[in-house]
Amino acid sequence: MLKLRQIEVQTAQGKSLALACKEAEISEQSYYRWRKEYGGLQVDQARKMKDLECENARLRRLVTDLSLEKQVLADVASGNLFSIRGSSVNALSCASWFDA
Repeated sequence: MLKLRQIEVQTAQGKSLALACKEAEISEQSYYRWRKEYGGLQVDQARKMKDLECENARLRRLVTDLSLEKQVLADVASGNLFSIRGSSVNALSCASWFDA
């Protein structure tokens, strides 16, 4: 966000976009992507959006983990035992996987 503002100030002062991006040590492609994503946002709004994106990613991982755990437990409860490296897996060994 800071680099985006820095580049905007420099281009307003007459520097070329390529030179301003080079001085900020980012590519023009990154500048355009950031401008599209954060262009009209204030700093606090951008920070809030970034926090929400991180929370959404964390919640997606949590849902994935819980769905996998539910499926494994459902398979074990229904009697569908499966083999890992030739040894049978039972409910107690499955429960130990999720204690970590």
